Amino acid sequence: MNFEYSDKVQGLLQRLKNFIAEEVIPAEQTYYEQLEQDRWGEPSVMETLKRRAKEAGLWNLFLPDSEHGAGLTNLEYAPLAEEMGRVLFSSEVFNCSAPDTGNMEVLAQYGSPEQQARWLKPLLEGEIRSAFAMTEPKVASSDATNIETEIVRDGEDYVINGHKFYISGAMNHRCQIMIVMGKTAPDSEDRYRQQSQILVPMNTPGVKVIRPMTVFGYDDAPEGHAEIIFDNVRVPRENLILGEGRGFEIAQGRLGPGRIHHCMRLIGQAQRALEAMSRRAEQREVFGRPMIKQGSVREDIARSACEIEQARLLTLKAADQMDRCGNKAARDLIAMIKVVAPQMACNVIDRAIQIHGAAGLGQDFHLARAYSYARTIRLADGPDQVHMMQLGRNLAAAYAAQED
Repeated sequence: MNFEYSDKVQGLLQRLKNFIAEEVIPAEQTYYEQLEQDRWGEPSVMETLKRRAKEAGLWNLFLPDSEHGAGLTNLEYAPLAEEMGRVLFSSEVFNCSAPDTGNMEVLAQYGSPEQQARWLKPLLEGEIRSAFAMTEPKVASSDATNIETEIVRDGEDYVINGHKFYISGAMNHRCQIMIVMGKTAPDSEDRYRQQSQILVPMNTPGVKVIRPMTVFGYDDAPEGHAEIIFDNVRVPRENLILGEGRGFEIAQGRLGPGRIHHCMRLIGQAQRALEAMSRRAEQREVFGRPMIKQGSVREDIARSACEIEQARLLTLKAADQMDRCGNKAARDLIAMIKVVAPQMACNVIDRAIQIHGAAGLGQDFHLARAYSYARTIRLADGPDQVHMMQLGRNLAAAYAAQED
C-alpha cells in the first residue's frame, strides 16, 4: 500500500489542522464552560464552529459520496479522523461524529427516498442529531441475536416494546430520530433474519427517556447515553428500513466503518496524550532534576510512541483493505484494530496521567475525559473478547485449510 497521501488529502489535512489549531483548540475551555449552563443543549460556540467549518468546506468529510461529502476513501479519511480525534468534541464541528455518521451511512445506503428526504437531508446539513438504539440491559447485546425488543406489525403500523440503555446521542435536545434494532420474527429458525431496524422519532408517544447513563462518572454531555423504555411505540410501516429481517445485515454494514472511525479518532487522542506527557516531562522537576531525566519516564514516552505508530499503521492497512476488497474481506483487520487501538489508547493515556500526577486526574487537562472515552470504546461496537473470539475462529479455520 502507498503511505503517501494525494495532494487533495494533504491539502484537506493541512486546512483541517489549521482550523483545529486556530478555531477549535482556543474554544475548548469555552465549550465546556457553556455546557455547564445547559448539559443537553448545543453550546453557542459549537454553533459558531460548525458554521465556520461548513463555510471552510470542511463538512461531512467521512462520506465517500462526493455529492454530499469530500469523496474520500477510508484510507484517505484516516488522517483527517485522527486529527479530529485530538479534541473529543471536534468531530461534531465537521459533522463527522458518531452515532450520526453511522446513521447517515445507513440511510444513504439502505434508506428509501422518503426516509432520505425526511431524515438524511437534515442530518447531512447538521440541522438535527440522531441515535442508534441497539444495546439492552437485560441481555448480552454484543451478540445482536440476543436482543429482545419487539417490533410487531399492526395493520399499517409497527408497534415497538423494549428496554434499551447506553443509547449514545439520545439525551441531546437536538436528537430527533433513532434507528432502533429489534425483532420482527423472533421465532425464525435463522437467528440472523429475526432482527429489523426501524426509524423512531424521539417525540413519538411511548418513547420514555428514563435517565442519562454515566461513564466513569461523566455524563458525556451534550450527547449523553440514555436509558430508554419503548412502551407501545407506534410508527408507520414506512419507517422500517430495507425490509423485515434485514436488521443484522444493516448492522454489519454500519459497524465496519464505525469501528475503524473510532480507532482513527483514538489514535488522535493517544497522540495528543503523548505530546502532553512529553511537554510535562520536559517542564516538571522531580527530585531536583527535570522529569525527563528519569529513565522510566523516557521509557514511557518511547513505548507510547511505538504503540501509537503500530496502531496507526494497522488502521491504515485495515482502511486500505476495506477500500480495495470491501468491508467483509477486511473483517479480520477491522477486528484486529478494534482490539488494538482502544487498548493502546488506554495504555498511552494512562501513562500520560501518571506523568501528570494528581493533575492528570482532574479537569485542568483533557486526560481524564480522554481515558473515559478510550475505555468506553473497548466495549462500544463490540467488546474486545467478542472481536478476539471471532478473529481467532476465522484465523484458525483459514490456517487449518492450508496445506503444510
